[in-house]
Amino acid sequence: MSEVAVASGRTAWRGRLGAEAQPAVKGPDARRAFQLVLAGIWLLDAVLQYQSFMFSKAFGQMIAGTAAGNPSVIARPITWDANLVEHHLVLVNTIFATIQLLIGLGIACRPTVRFALAASVAWAIGVWWFGEGLGGVLSGAASPLNGAPGAVIIYALLAVLLWPADRGTRAPFTAARAVGVHVARALWLVLWLSLAYFALTPANRAPQALSGMIAGMESGEPGWLATLDKGAASLVAGQGLSASVVLAVALATIAVGVYLPQPAAKATLVLAIVVAAALWVFGEAFGAILTGGGTDPNSGPLLALLALTYWPVTTIAAATEPGTQEGNAP
Repeated sequence: MSEVAVASGRTAWRGRLGAEAQPAVKGPDARRAFQLVLAGIWLLDAVLQYQSFMFSKAFGQMIAGTAAGNPSVIARPITWDANLVEHHLVLVNTIFATIQLLIGLGIACRPTVRFALAASVAWAIGVWWFGEGLGGVLSGAASPLNGAPGAVIIYALLAVLLWPADRGTRAPFTAARAVGVHVARALWLVLWLSLAYFALTPANRAPQALSGMIAGMESGEPGWLATLDKGAASLVAGQGLSASVVLAVALATIAVGVYLPQPAAKATLVLAIVVAAALWVFGEAFGAILTGGGTDPNSGPLLALLALTYWPVTTIAAATEPGTQEGNAP
């Protein structure tokens, strides 16, 4: 056999090897990444629940305060819960904190993600009633600035949207994978329109309402954050109606944004993240976690995470293989 023939054979062999299809590299699972962020927030809640403040009578008093203004059918169970906490403070608060810790760890661990997400929904609904007084929705005190309709209910919403299952069709954004596009968009619309409505209630459009809410967050905060709150409060002082209208228009625009063409949808999602950040800093003071008395980071980070789950995608890299379930994946 000549050297030319050998060389040509090797070249042909190399050509055939190079022409072979290479296995596709699967991109990162966006939904799993969002689940891990949610798990991290639950773990933060657990850490905050273990603070010394939560083992004092102030915790029970804080719970009792959420009963004010609610109908008796809602207020009485809250008062009962507050009394239970005050009489068995160490035990009850330890149980509360441990449940949140287990939820966070369960969501972070693939084999238990389904059970933990389901448990988080049940726990969130209970805390929304017994711990947050339904976010002030029925008392007239609800405001986007104080975390209405209740930060904990957004945990439940995220658990539903990030459920590890697919409907078998390609979803245009991560939040639609488990519940479908129409349901996901409807849930987004209801949430953000409710925020727009709360911004226009009498308790929020009074001349000094927004200014008073922001100024009320200064107590116990670090100096730099208190300065930011004072500046924001001064900016809207006496401008309750106009500021509420501007905020409501922004929230309503965000609500309908997911129904718009992709470029406009992305712009409204960016607006949602900006508004969530502004509410978190100026209205919620980072959930008062810097004062040692915050039980959670409040709604700001959750609204931003929610917006990211609606970000339009062209390729669903996170989709599981046909017939596989994410919760059972290795």
